[in-house]
Amino acid sequence: MPPTPHLPLNPTLPSPLTEVTDPHFTPHKIRLLLKRDDLIHPDLPGNKWRKLAPNLQAAAGRPLLTFGGAYSNHLRATAAAGRLLGFPTLGLVRGDELAGRPLNDSLARCAADGMRLRFLSRSDYRRRADPAFLAELLPTTPFPEAYVVPEGGSNALAAQGCTALGHELHGVADVAAVACGTGGTLAGLAAGLAPGQRALGVPVLKGGFLEKDVRALQDQAFGGPAGSWSLADGFHFGGYARTPPELLDFAAAFEARHGLPVERLYVAKLLYALSELTARGAFPPGTRLVAVITGHP
Repeated sequence: MPPTPHLPLNPTLPSPLTEVTDPHFTPHKIRLLLKRDDLIHPDLPGNKWRKLAPNLQAAAGRPLLTFGGAYSNHLRATAAAGRLLGFPTLGLVRGDELAGRPLNDSLARCAADGMRLRFLSRSDYRRRADPAFLAELLPTTPFPEAYVVPEGGSNALAAQGCTALGHELHGVADVAAVACGTGGTLAGLAAGLAPGQRALGVPVLKGGFLEKDVRALQDQAFGGPAGSWSLADGFHFGGYARTPPELLDFAAAFEARHGLPVERLYVAKLLYALSELTARGAFPPGTRLVAVITGHP
């Protein structure tokens, strides 16, 4: 694992761990604990800090080029890091049909933080991990020398950075659960847990590709499988950014009970999945179940 980068951002680490009493869990004798990674840094919360920090160290002040959709939290975090640390950022956004339209709130925040935005056709975006495509692309950008971070920030360095999350949960969790987009956090979390602990990933996208991606990330980061982990599919509610009334009602009720802002695209789906799995008897009584709160609204 690479050393923790010395970045002048004063992250709150280890992040707080809070146990809550909740009607979806307590009657089943499940202890629910919230790992408040959303409190690590106001602009780089949760897994964004853990995944970006080792990549920022590797970039050594070079411009960062990265990829994301129109509502990407990763793009927002990368833009914020550029503003805070004083390096240029370029975000390549999926969907050339968005070019020329008013920016949504997420992309507007990226632009306000100094990120240059470039829109790629969906066919080009699908080639984002192809080295030949990147070799063609970089010379056409304002920063041909840029350090490239993949979509969602998930690469070997990111997975290595997320092992610290597992280390922070030694002795306090039986199951540590996290919402998954690209799989980097799950790959590192599982590797960092102690023997006898296991990680559970809740995919927020449909497609069934995540198991292969997590295995590939662990191969790259650790040389092979690391830790015990599994996926709980079926809680994506139709795909990324799909938030039907049932999910919104659940999130609002959880917020009201615990005074915790619940981010809707990842955290709400994680908490909903854990409540449903608990009701189905997926966790033995007495289980210490940790939900990793990876971001804020």
